[in-house]
Amino acid sequence: MHTPNAMPKVRATLYLPWELLEEARNAAVHLAGNPVRLTLTKLAEEALRSQLQYLKERYNDGRDFPSELSS
Repeated sequence: MHTPNAMPKVRATLYLPWELLEEARNAAVHLAGNPVRLTLTKLAEEALRSQLQYLKERYNDGRDFPSELSS
């Protein structure tokens, strides 16, 4: 279900080491039920958000990075 405040999802193609993807898939399958309800998409989104926050704090005074698309 799409909520008004939710950002639409888009498809992205990433190339990952096979072992990393398998471990992520295994975790998502193992934790798919209650209470976590983990999906591979949710795992990837949370990992990217966490790493981006770390990079912003470490390299950009906690601010968002400038958009390369608007240059």
